[in-house]
Amino acid sequence: MERIKTTVKKWGNSFGIILPKKLINTEDIQEGNEIVINIESEKNMSVKNLIDFAKKHPLKFKEKTNKALKKVDEELWFERD
Repeated sequence: MERIKTTVKKWGNSFGIILPKKLINTEDIQEGNEIVINIESEKNMSVKNLIDFAKKHPLKFKEKTNKALKKVDEELWFERD
Protein backbone atom coordinates (compact mmCIF):
# COMPACT_ATOMS: atom_id res chain seq x y z
CA MET A 1 0.00 0.00 0.00
CA GLU A 2 1.31 3.39 -0.97
CA ARG A 3 0.33 6.75 0.50
CA ILE A 4 -0.31 9.67 -1.87
CA LYS A 5 -1.59 13.20 -1.63
CA THR A 6 -4.03 14.35 -4.30
CA THR A 7 -6.53 17.14 -4.90
CA VAL A 8 -10.29 16.70 -5.13
CA LYS A 9 -11.71 18.15 -8.36
CA LYS A 10 -15.25 18.87 -9.48
CA TRP A 11 -16.50 16.67 -12.34
CA GLY A 12 -20.06 17.63 -13.33
CA ASN A 13 -22.21 17.20 -10.24
CA SER A 14 -19.63 14.98 -8.53
CA PHE A 15 -16.11 15.18 -7.17
CA GLY A 16 -13.20 13.01 -8.26
CA ILE A 17 -9.52 12.41 -7.72
CA ILE A 18 -6.72 11.56 -10.10
CA LEU A 19 -4.41 8.68 -9.22
CA PRO A 20 -0.79 9.11 -10.32
CA LYS A 21 0.47 6.74 -13.02
CA LYS A 22 3.23 5.49 -10.70
CA LEU A 23 0.62 4.35 -8.16
CA ILE A 24 -1.50 2.72 -10.86
CA ASN A 25 1.52 0.77 -12.09
CA THR A 26 2.81 -0.10 -8.61
CA GLU A 27 -0.55 -1.37 -7.38
CA ASP A 28 -1.51 -2.83 -10.79
CA ILE A 29 -4.80 -0.91 -10.81
CA GLN A 30 -6.94 -1.49 -13.86
CA GLU A 31 -10.32 -0.22 -15.03
CA GLY A 32 -13.08 -2.01 -13.16
CA ASN A 33 -10.95 -2.82 -10.09
CA GLU A 34 -12.45 -1.99 -6.72
CA ILE A 35 -10.12 -0.06 -4.43
CA VAL A 36 -10.40 1.19 -0.86
CA ILE A 37 -9.58 4.82 -0.14
CA ASN A 38 -8.95 6.07 3.40
CA ILE A 39 -9.87 9.74 3.59
CA GLU A 40 -7.77 11.91 5.88
CA SER A 41 -8.23 15.66 5.87
CA GLU A 42 -5.24 17.77 6.79
CA LYS A 43 -7.62 20.13 8.59
CA ASN A 44 -8.61 17.46 11.12
CA MET A 45 -5.30 16.04 12.30
CA SER A 46 -5.81 13.65 15.20
CA VAL A 47 -3.13 12.66 17.67
CA LYS A 48 -3.13 9.15 16.17
CA ASN A 49 -2.59 10.57 12.67
CA LEU A 50 0.20 12.77 14.00
CA ILE A 51 1.92 9.80 15.68
CA ASP A 52 1.52 7.68 12.53
CA PHE A 53 3.03 10.48 10.43
CA ALA A 54 5.94 10.85 12.87
CA LYS A 55 6.66 7.11 12.72
CA LYS A 56 6.54 6.97 8.92
CA HIS A 57 8.40 10.23 8.28
CA PRO A 58 10.60 11.02 11.31
CA LEU A 59 12.85 13.56 9.58
CA LYS A 60 9.97 15.39 7.90
CA PHE A 61 8.07 15.40 11.23
CA LYS A 62 11.10 16.85 13.05
CA GLU A 63 11.53 19.52 10.35
CA LYS A 64 7.84 20.52 10.44
CA THR A 65 7.79 20.53 14.25
CA ASN A 66 10.88 22.75 14.45
CA LYS A 67 9.40 25.11 11.87
CA ALA A 68 6.11 25.32 13.81
CA LEU A 69 7.91 25.94 17.12
CA LYS A 70 10.02 28.68 15.56
CA LYS A 71 6.85 30.35 14.29
CA VAL A 72 5.31 30.15 17.77
CA ASP A 73 8.46 31.71 19.24
CA GLU A 74 8.40 34.53 16.70
CA GLU A 75 4.69 35.30 16.98
CA LEU A 76 3.77 34.61 20.60
CA TRP A 77 6.80 35.26 22.76
CA PHE A 78 8.09 38.67 23.57
CA GLU A 79 11.21 39.94 25.26
CA ARG A 80 10.87 41.07 28.85
CA ASP A 81 12.53 44.17 30.18
